[in-house]
Amino acid sequence: MSSLKLSIVYPGDQGFELRLDCELPARGITAVYGPSGSGKSTLLDCIAGLRRPNPGSILRFRDETWQDMRQFTAPWERRIGYVFQDARLFPHLNVQQNLDYAMTRRSQPGDISLDKVVKWLELTDLLTRTPGGLSAGQKQRVAIGRALLCAPRLLLLDEPLANLDHAASQQCLGYLQRLGAELDLPMLYVSHDIEEVSQLADYLVLMDQGQLVDKGPLLELCSRLDTRLSHEEQAAAITVATIARHDTKYGLTELNLEGQPLFVSHLPHVPGQRRRVRIPARDVSVCRQRPRDSSILNILPVTLSELEASDYKTSDYKKSGDARILLRLSLGSQYLLARITRKSAAELQLKVGDQLFAQIKSAALLMEAADQP
Repeated sequence: MSSLKLSIVYPGDQGFELRLDCELPARGITAVYGPSGSGKSTLLDCIAGLRRPNPGSILRFRDETWQDMRQFTAPWERRIGYVFQDARLFPHLNVQQNLDYAMTRRSQPGDISLDKVVKWLELTDLLTRTPGGLSAGQKQRVAIGRALLCAPRLLLLDEPLANLDHAASQQCLGYLQRLGAELDLPMLYVSHDIEEVSQLADYLVLMDQGQLVDKGPLLELCSRLDTRLSHEEQAAAITVATIARHDTKYGLTELNLEGQPLFVSHLPHVPGQRRRVRIPARDVSVCRQRPRDSSILNILPVTLSELEASDYKTSDYKKSGDARILLRLSLGSQYLLARITRKSAAELQLKVGDQLFAQIKSAALLMEAADQP
């Protein structure tokens, strides 16, 4: 069975308790997302064996049982690679020696060679340098390489980009995306940054106060109205589009999104590639007729498939306490989100099934770096 089975109770400090009972895919990249203090790092520590859940807890990875009523597998026997928020490199060893150390700690031979890791993470020029002479981003690349060279069956990453600036963060994301595409290695990735998660994850786990709130494929979860994600200020739908052509005259790239043209700033990718596009709900508006003479390039025909459960009549506005409402708009087999005012929804007399036009601000489109399978 290709899954990670978790049935965990772990009592923490000051009344905190981690309590999960779920099954996660043991393939691809699964992101664990939630606010600080929700138990994300504690969960990874329990999976790694660094914290021991209550007796009766169950941890099962694929065909191996790491904990149940009868046994507890030691951390070093689980074949897990762990990348922490701080790189934790050995300061007295250079990069080459840090990587060599990981090779000596292998309990079983692995398919990932030192040469491959150095090539994938572009570490050649760093091998003779010590950690003290590396940038934060370079340290994390070495830490990822060291974790891979332990020949892990599972890779845990605990907010590995938290201490990096934007440029270094984007660079490391690119390396992780490449590894995810080239390796048959499941990853569990912890973050409190949904934009970061949206570029990387296949599957998403939502946590809060030690509890599992929701889980499912990333693209599906991000477009639903009944999750905490949709009520965050940065709520956004994630769609997949294909690069159709480049408009060099105006510096734009045209994407094909469910048969509709979608324009973004020029992208350095060849036509035919599939890419993720993040479209924030706050930057989508709707209208009943296609606008004419508009500066907005991206105007797509959609169907209103769901409205946020509420009554937006004027007389009930004070009861709602919120001036805005969220819409779920279907575009072929994919979905957009739109956050508009309740007054607009009332004046347009919106109802499920309406044929509308979604207006998307081009500047709000964030192009994700990973190719989609």
